Amino acid sequence: MLNNWLKIALINYRKNGLSTVINILGLSVGLCVFLLIFIHWQDEKSYEQWIPNKENIYFVENGNAAFGIMSSSSYPEIFVSKEKFSEIEDATILNDWGKQKLSFGGNSAYVSGTASVDSFFRLFTFEKVAGNFRDAISDNGKIALSLETARSLFGDDYPSAIGKSVKNDSNDKDYIVTAIYKIPEGNTVFKPDFIYRNPYLEQSKDQWTSYSYNGFFKVKPGTDIQALERKLSEMMQQQEEISAKKWGYAIDKKNSASVYLTPVAKMKLDAKSDGISKGDKKSIMILLGLSVLILALSGINLINLKTAQASQRAKEVGVRKVVGSSKSKLVLQFLLETFLICLAAYVVAFAMVELFLPSYNQFLDKKISLNNPNLFIYTGLLLIVFSCVAGLIPALYLANFKPINTLKGNFARSKSGVWLRNSILTLQLIISSFFIICSLIIHTQVSYMMNKDLGFRGDQAIQIFFKKANWENNFNVKKYKRLKTELARIPGVTDITGSVNSIGNGTANASIVKLSSDTTKTVQTMLGGIDENFLKFYKVKFISGRDLDWKKASDTINGVVVNETFAGKLGYNPKTALGKEFFTGWDGKKKYKILGVVKDVNYAGVEQTVMPIVYFNYNRNWVKNNMSNLQIKISENDINGTLERIKEFWTTKAEPGYPYEFEFVDKHFAKTYEKFQKQQTLFTALNIVVLVIALLGLFALSSLLIDQKLKDVAIKKYLGADERTIVWDLTKRFLLICVIAVLISMPFGYYAMNEWLKDFAYRIDMPVWPYILSLLLLLILTFAVVSFKAYRATKINLVKYLKYE
Repeated sequence: MLNNWLKIALINYRKNGLSTVINILGLSVGLCVFLLIFIHWQDEKSYEQWIPNKENIYFVENGNAAFGIMSSSSYPEIFVSKEKFSEIEDATILNDWGKQKLSFGGNSAYVSGTASVDSFFRLFTFEKVAGNFRDAISDNGKIALSLETARSLFGDDYPSAIGKSVKNDSNDKDYIVTAIYKIPEGNTVFKPDFIYRNPYLEQSKDQWTSYSYNGFFKVKPGTDIQALERKLSEMMQQQEEISAKKWGYAIDKKNSASVYLTPVAKMKLDAKSDGISKGDKKSIMILLGLSVLILALSGINLINLKTAQASQRAKEVGVRKVVGSSKSKLVLQFLLETFLICLAAYVVAFAMVELFLPSYNQFLDKKISLNNPNLFIYTGLLLIVFSCVAGLIPALYLANFKPINTLKGNFARSKSGVWLRNSILTLQLIISSFFIICSLIIHTQVSYMMNKDLGFRGDQAIQIFFKKANWENNFNVKKYKRLKTELARIPGVTDITGSVNSIGNGTANASIVKLSSDTTKTVQTMLGGIDENFLKFYKVKFISGRDLDWKKASDTINGVVVNETFAGKLGYNPKTALGKEFFTGWDGKKKYKILGVVKDVNYAGVEQTVMPIVYFNYNRNWVKNNMSNLQIKISENDINGTLERIKEFWTTKAEPGYPYEFEFVDKHFAKTYEKFQKQQTLFTALNIVVLVIALLGLFALSSLLIDQKLKDVAIKKYLGADERTIVWDLTKRFLLICVIAVLISMPFGYYAMNEWLKDFAYRIDMPVWPYILSLLLLLILTFAVVSFKAYRATKINLVKYLKYE
C-alpha cells in the first residue's frame, strides 16, 4: 500500500511539475528565513547557561524618577542588603573598565579589565587554571589573569606566573598575579581578560544614591523574588528621602525608587534597563513572528495549490472510494504526499541556511553555527507539525468528495472549494500587504532619522580617545592640554577641541541641578564640560544670549550655556532663561548663571530624547580629568596626508605601544543608526521574500484555475469576444480579492507600526501614502502575474477545446 501511495505521489508531482517546484521553493525559502531568525533567538537565549546555580543569581537594576531604570547599583545597596536580608546568600559588584595595557618583561597585552571584589569568583565560578580564587583580589595589589592574557605575558611558562608581578601601564602600578582562569566557552557577557579589586570602594561605602556598579545577588533557593524586590525598593526609597533632605531637592512620590531583580540567565534579553551588552529582544521577537507569517504563507501556497488541483484527483478519489478505500486511508495518503514535499523543502532549507550563514553572521556580528542538536530536534518536530497542518485541509477536502459526484464530474465548480481557495488567497495577500505597508513606514522613519537636524556639524572632524588614561593626579587633563598643543603644529590640522561627553557616545556623566530661586524645581542634566571653542567647532547655533568668554573670569567660573531642552525643563523659553541661576550636584552650593541658550545637540541616537545639558569651562572642577579625548578638525585640501601625520605623531609620541584608532565624528554618530538600518534591511529582505512566495503561489494558482476555464475561453473567443475582454474576465476576480485583502491588512499594519514607532523620541507622523501605495503595488503585481497567464490563454487552439461540442 505504501509503495502504491509513493508511486501515485511521484506521478502527481511530475504531472504538476510547476506547482511542485513552486511549493518546494516557497517552503524552503520560508523555512530558511524562519531557521535563520530562530537560531539567532536561540543564540541570544543561550547566554550565561554556563553559570552553576544560575537560577539563584540575579542582576540588580534600579529605577527612579530622575534617571529611569538603570543597570547600575550603589555599593551600600548591594552589600548592606546582603547583611540585612537573610534571603541573600552572597553579593558582588563589577565594572567593565575597558582595555588597558599590561606588561611583563618584554611582553605586553592590551586587554579588557574588570574591577570587582573577591565574591566575584563565588558567584561566577570560572574554571581555575592556577592559583587560588579565595583571596585573588582581596587588596589593591592583586590581579587575576585569563589564560589567554597569561600566555601573552608569560608564554608557555604561564603556570609559574602565580606570585609574579605585572605592570598596568594605565596607572603605572604593579600587581601580583594570584590566579589564572579560563573564560567560559559558552555565550557570556563576562569575558574579562583580567580582574582586580576596584580601588574606589572606600569612597563609595556611604553613597547610597551613587549608582556606579553592576550588582548581583545570589539568593537562597525558594526565595520569593517579588517580596525581596519590595523590601529592597522600600530600603532605597528611604535612602532617597535621606539624600533629598541632605541636598535639598524634592522627590517624585509617584515614581519613587524601585529595585528589580532579573535572573542572570535571562539578563541578556530580559533586563529592564540597558543591561550589560543587552540584546534587542523586541526586534528578535518581531522578526520571529514575521518569519512565522512567512512560513504560514508558504503553507498557504501549498494548501491553495493542493485544493486547486482537486479536479485532477477527483475521479481518483471517487474510484478509490468505490473499490472500498476508507476516508482515513485517503487522508493519510494525501498527508504523505504533503510530507514528502515538506521533507524536500526541509533539506533544501538547511542547505540554504548553511549557504547564507556566513553572511548572516557577518551581518549580526556573531559566530552562530549549526552544531546544536536541539535545533534539528525542534525543526524535525516543526516539520511534522507543519506537514500535518498544511496537509490536513487539502487532504480532508479531497477525501470528502462524494463518489457519485466525482464520477459524474459534478465537483469542478464546488462552491465550498471556490470559497476555500478565495479565503486562503485573501489571507495570502493580507500578509503581503502587511509586509509592504510595514516596510515602507520603516524605510520612511529611518530616512527621517538619518536626515534629521542633529544640532551640530561634524564634517572633517575626527575623535581620538586616550588608550592610556588615569583618573588620578589629573593625568588625563594634563595629557589633553599637552597633546592639544602638539597636535596643533601638524600641517592640515585646523582646529582642536575636547569635551567630557563626546558626540555619538551618549551620556557619560549626569547629575541633578536645582533652580536657586525655587529649589523644588530640579532637572537631571548632562555635565557639558567643554573647551572654549567646542560650540564653534561644531557650529552649534545660539537661540539666545552668547557663548562663554574665556577671557572673563566670571564666565569661566560660574557662567554656563544650556540647551533649549534644559531651559524648557526649568519652565523657561530660550529668552526668559537668560540670567537665571541654579545649584548643581557637582559643585555643591556654587551658583551657575545662564549666559546663552543653544539648539539641542544629539549626543546619542535620534531614537532617544535629547537630554538637558549644561556647557561650562571644563577646567574649573573635578570634571576636568574626564577630558580623555581629542576632537580634531582637518583641512579638506589634504585629508589623507593629515591623517597619516596625526597617526605618526600618535603612535610615536602620544601613545607609543598602543593601538591607534580614530573615527570621523559624523560616521561615529551614524553608528547609532545601525540597529535601525539593520531592521530596515531585514524587513526589506523579508518583504521581498514574502512577495516572491506570494506571487509564485498566485501565478501557480491562477495557472491552474485558468487552465480549468480554457473551454470557457474557447467558447467566448468563438463567439467573438476580443482578447482584452477575455483577459479582464479572467483577472477581475483576483483583483477584487486583492482590494479586499489590502483593506483588511490596513488596521493590522497601522497597529504594528504605531507600536514600533513608540520606541522613537523623534518619529514621523503615521503617513497615509504607504497604505495607498501598498494597494496600487499589489494590484499592479496581481494584474501582471494573472494577466500573463490569461493572455496566453487567449492564444489557445479553438479546435482542441470545441471539437466535441
